Amino acid sequence: MVPGKRFDRYHELGQHAFGKKLGLYIVVPQQLVVEVAVNIVYMVTGGTSLQKFHDTVCSDCKKIKLTYFIMIFASVHFVLSHLPDFNSISGVSLAAAVMSFSYSTISWAASIDKGKQKDVQYGYKSHSTAGTVFDFFNALGTVAFAYAGHNVVLEIQATIPSTPEKPSKVPMWRGVVVAYIVVALCYFPVALIGYWMFGNEVNADILISLEKPKWLIAMANMFVVIHVIGSYQIYAMPVFDMIETVMVKKLKFEPSTMLRFIVRNVYVAFTMFIAITFPFFDGLLGFFGGFAFAPTTYF
Repeated sequence: MVPGKRFDRYHELGQHAFGKKLGLYIVVPQQLVVEVAVNIVYMVTGGTSLQKFHDTVCSDCKKIKLTYFIMIFASVHFVLSHLPDFNSISGVSLAAAVMSFSYSTISWAASIDKGKQKDVQYGYKSHSTAGTVFDFFNALGTVAFAYAGHNVVLEIQATIPSTPEKPSKVPMWRGVVVAYIVVALCYFPVALIGYWMFGNEVNADILISLEKPKWLIAMANMFVVIHVIGSYQIYAMPVFDMIETVMVKKLKFEPSTMLRFIVRNVYVAFTMFIAITFPFFDGLLGFFGGFAFAPTTYF
């Protein structure tokens, strides 16, 4: 906390800590890697959940490749990405938060209903030392990924009015505390109960391990889709801001609706393409979670 100084962007904090140039070189690349990576993972997650919803609701229908579901999920963002700023997606963000709590509750409740599986095992899944070590680090990366929100915290705080009498740090701190409590309420029951019921055979997406009741699992998967729709936009907004700022200030493009239209559509198309090319949900979580760890320590 710096008295009398407000940082509205993450790179501003980096510049204060490391200097004008070095701060940019240290913070911006890592922040971009995390935010773009999170968007790619959300593309995969959204497509996977849509596919699971389709297969659950219509089990007798012809199977459709994951690629098409990722494209369907991306089509929503070709529209939502043209909302101007964080304030304009507040409704989407609220819906995403509610859906996160809802599908998490469904996940652990349905796990209890399904009951403890026969021959459940709680030992290491890998039978080699190297495999166990890699699984351990992948788990740490997955945990770090769950808290990657630090990378957009200053951009979010910038939307809160601040005066000397009522500084934005007060409501922001309360929001952060509440957010962590909600995250704990969402994740810990799923992790503990899911592992207790399925052991080391639990799927990275626990909803895939659950099959009945079908209507509840289908609803939970749709909640996941709505959640990642909102979350994608939260992480994409700072990227849009960075790209458009560089295009206008460095490359001398005229700020216009057309520039925004092209930049944001190209970005959504890029994340969609990478998600289609590498649709490995659990592997991506751990890998990109490792990148998320360093930038979060700056705040």
